[in-house]
Amino acid sequence: MDSIVWLMLAAALLPYAAAIAAKAGGSAFDNNEPRSWLARQEGWRARANAAQKNLFESLPFFYAAVLLALYAQVSEGWLLMLMSAWVGVRMIYIGVYVAGYGAIRSAVWALAFIINIAILFLAM
Repeated sequence: MDSIVWLMLAAALLPYAAAIAAKAGGSAFDNNEPRSWLARQEGWRARANAAQKNLFESLPFFYAAVLLALYAQVSEGWLLMLMSAWVGVRMIYIGVYVAGYGAIRSAVWALAFIINIAILFLAM
């Protein structure tokens, strides 16, 4: 069960990794108005911010699927494997999003979505 908790924490921290990437070293970063500063960014910083938003959007579905699987008392091995895959794929997602590989990003997003659905269907 400890590994499940750690993976849930890792999933929750992924958006912050993208946010830090978007803000780190940015010229004239304004911590009093971070959202408007981020809205003016272009290139990889704008993509890192967009990745942050998408990562936050994906968390509720991921958590719901994991909690349903736990409620259904599914095999911990399968759940850990799929959770690890999801976290790993979403880490790759950050990299390809920031690098600007749109088609690859969409494929990686789709793979993470499929993994999330697989976690959900473990509970059946």
